[in-house]
Amino acid sequence: MISFLSKDFLLSNDTAKTLYHDHAAKMPIYDYHCHLDPREIYEDVRFENITKLWLGGDHYKWRIMRSNGVPEEYITGSAPDREKFQKFAEALPRCIGNPMYHWCHLELKNYFGYEGTLSPKTAQEVWDLANQKLADPAFSARGLITRSNVAMVGTTDDPLSDLKWHKLLAESDFPTKVCPSFRPDPALNCHKAGFAEYIGKLAAVSGVKIEHAADVAKALTQRIDYFDSCGCRASDHGLDYVMYRPATAQQIEEVFQKAMAGQAVTVEETERYQTYLLLHCGREYARVGWAMQLHFSCFRNPNSKMFAALGADHGFDCIAVTDSSAALHGLMDAWCKDDQLPKTIVYSLNPADDQWLDTLLGAYQGTEVPGKIQHGSAWWFNDNKVGMINQMISLGQLGILGNFIGMLTDSRSFLSYARHEYFRRILCNLVGTWVENGEYPADMDVLGGLIEDICANNAKRYFGL
Repeated sequence: MISFLSKDFLLSNDTAKTLYHDHAAKMPIYDYHCHLDPREIYEDVRFENITKLWLGGDHYKWRIMRSNGVPEEYITGSAPDREKFQKFAEALPRCIGNPMYHWCHLELKNYFGYEGTLSPKTAQEVWDLANQKLADPAFSARGLITRSNVAMVGTTDDPLSDLKWHKLLAESDFPTKVCPSFRPDPALNCHKAGFAEYIGKLAAVSGVKIEHAADVAKALTQRIDYFDSCGCRASDHGLDYVMYRPATAQQIEEVFQKAMAGQAVTVEETERYQTYLLLHCGREYARVGWAMQLHFSCFRNPNSKMFAALGADHGFDCIAVTDSSAALHGLMDAWCKDDQLPKTIVYSLNPADDQWLDTLLGAYQGTEVPGKIQHGSAWWFNDNKVGMINQMISLGQLGILGNFIGMLTDSRSFLSYARHEYFRRILCNLVGTWVENGEYPADMDVLGGLIEDICANNAKRYFGL
């Protein structure tokens, strides 16, 4: 029997072990998409206890606790931190097959030196050990990033942001590059409450008087240029689904005026306006050399009762079944015809989309950088062992796995870099298995280079770092 979380965890053959220990493990991390707070990084925040660090904003853990019947008081409510931790410790041992079980124990081992397993019986032991470690100044936000060998962090930022904390970090002696990412969703979501108020704020911060739809585009361009001056490398769009509904300037203007007046807009009208701004933003990203990230097929906030009680981003989202294939081809073809196709990373929350995404990549590649159009790493509900393997197998069969820009955390946790280790072990085992099966030559120089590229070098090159 193989012991749990051994040195060769998830590495089932000699080639995989060599690839991981001699190549993957030593590579720096380029965490190009996450939700860390740049202010917390700059202020080098400390964490009072493991609950604050672990459960404070991690919707993955919240979902597990809810699935174990834990009352909301112990999840996002006002229960004491020690009691919240106990409830999580009661739920975790039941999560056999869930990547959370692996992530949590990798974090406990890598950061706190804990070799056991978390359970109701060991909760006090883990609580005491972790909190003792967290009292050490080296376990601050910056300290955790540094000890994780992180070369770059890509945060997620509203166009309204003045990027104060990014500027201060750039002037500091902190060696990790913290880059903003441009997330303009509120300016595109004309069908959602608060749209007109947001457009007013966009006008104020950009200095562009916004009276027409074209003015929104001008204001976003101003913010793109500002973000670019502050070291931005990527944008990010969170879409329910990809839309492509070209319209005339008059049709787009009619939608904008309705939305600004607080009138309801139809799905078709919303798609016209969003298509207009997506096309505009893509052209601007191509101009400044950014990567455009498109996340889609997420059904957000389906539980209306809990959305009313807690708001968004509290762990109630689901996979959506949508058809974005024709629309994504439409967007890319429109950019491509004008030679304004940006570097693009596409992520679908629905794993059934893997193969059509991987064939789409081959239709729109360019010469600016190898792998200009990327199938992003297995996202959210797919960043588990099977999801990662399936995504990489599909990419390998239909594209070029060697140009893949690899893993990201998409997390609000300063301990989530263990997910990069998890990914790297799975990657090395997949490649090692192919080699040991005689499906690829056992040339360790070539293989080692491929692994190092996927783990770090490709992302470094792709984002111009």
